[in-house]
Amino acid sequence: MGTLIKVCSVADLPPGSMKGIEHEGKRILVVNLDGTIHAWDGTCTHEEYDLSMGFLTGDNVTCALHLSQFNLLTGEAVNPPAERPLGKHQVKVANGDIFVEVA
Repeated sequence: MGTLIKVCSVADLPPGSMKGIEHEGKRILVVNLDGTIHAWDGTCTHEEYDLSMGFLTGDNVTCALHLSQFNLLTGEAVNPPAERPLGKHQVKVANGDIFVEVA
């Protein structure tokens, strides 16, 4: 088991929004998709660009650098040039706060 990092309160991440955090040099992207919180590696697998600087459309995030797109339900790269999926992080919601597990 990794370390739980507090991201923010649930109220600060409404449905359809995302937030990027950094922990010990690792970017993590936390998203609220229709009330369900997901956490993924926050760096594009194509050119190592910060995905929190991108665009959230439905269940996908688009990297602002070269427009690679990732499905935020599966982590899969769905639009090139990225080909590798994003790594997933476990999420815990407790007492109105969002926590992400990091290795």
